[in-house]
Amino acid sequence: MDELLSYRSQFPILEKTLYLINHSLGAMPQGVYDRLRDYADAWAMRGIRAWEEGWWEAPVAVGDKIARIIGAEPGSVAMHQNVSVCQSIIISCFDLTGKRNKIVYEAMNFPSVMYVYEAHARAAGARVVEVPSDDGITIDTQRMVDAIDEETLLAPISHVLFKSGYIQDVKAIVEKAHRVGALVVLDAYQSAGTVPFSVKDLDVDFATGGSVKWLCGGPGAGYLYVRPELRDKLKPKVTGWMAHRAPFAFEPGEIDYADGIHRFLHGSPAIPALYAAESGYDLINEIGVERIRAKSIRLTSRLIELADEQGWRVNSPRDSSRRGGSVIIDVPHAGEVVRELAARDVLVDHRPGAGIRIGPHFFNTDEEIEAIVGEIENILDTKAYERHLAASGAKI
Repeated sequence: MDELLSYRSQFPILEKTLYLINHSLGAMPQGVYDRLRDYADAWAMRGIRAWEEGWWEAPVAVGDKIARIIGAEPGSVAMHQNVSVCQSIIISCFDLTGKRNKIVYEAMNFPSVMYVYEAHARAAGARVVEVPSDDGITIDTQRMVDAIDEETLLAPISHVLFKSGYIQDVKAIVEKAHRVGALVVLDAYQSAGTVPFSVKDLDVDFATGGSVKWLCGGPGAGYLYVRPELRDKLKPKVTGWMAHRAPFAFEPGEIDYADGIHRFLHGSPAIPALYAAESGYDLINEIGVERIRAKSIRLTSRLIELADEQGWRVNSPRDSSRRGGSVIIDVPHAGEVVRELAARDVLVDHRPGAGIRIGPHFFNTDEEIEAIVGEIENILDTKAYERHLAASGAKI
């Protein structure tokens, strides 16, 4: 018996939609309706008093719920709007003009993260090294390790590669980085909530992520973890009044940083997004990522088996210990197939150069795995994708 299906009724979209796009936007829990009403009630009835009755501390209080999921200590996670903001805060802590100014990451990193580091490096004359992929699915760990040297400042890496679902050997990368004095920034966006890990066990220096995907927390709630030993040593230049030791003194001039994770806060937080995100976090913590992972491996393994039966190329690791929560299947006219699936109320997505990304979560069923493969097969057999060729600019 699949006990996790008892949670299925808490996700309204599942009533009418085959929802397998949790790697992109996790399904919304029913509890979000109540939490957003709580926010509206607080604003409507408590007014400005809501700040001192929970809103002001929300970025750290909500961050503590994330901390449980990623194996961090309480008081070590601050909430922000998105990963780009979090990564910008991190890089703003460092001088990029010295000899140690190399930034190393994989060529399959998420583009938004690359944009942040490229922009800062270009402005300061720092160096960016991209470690290539040999197969478009994996990154050779030894090549990553070899690229990190005594001139490396930061290695901002993805835990799970968004295009293939490949899980990197973070521990090996961290060990090399620390041996030569570099720091590691772990982007856990595609792992938190579906792949168990502990930032303390991995010994990463920073971790970032968001709530949009496996955490079922919606947009606008990113998170930043900072290793406790580093917190009070760093002074972010991307900052704001919430990072001040005495924010309500409204002192002009240079900022006097708060202690602990509060110094990594920013301007006024996106309170509605934090309310919305909590229901997803609570469910993940209640279920436990280990249980979610066990089911994820079963569903994604079955998906690969079915793709093999159809003769479709799988652009994800076959070794489940190296595969995150999604499977990428490459079929002809993949973009148009995804559009036709959406027209049938079947939601997955397509990434150029990769294929159709399918991401089942703990509330999905074995029958839905069978169904998505059947729908793709039908679309290809009947050439139903052809009605979308003109919209995509493809030639028949």
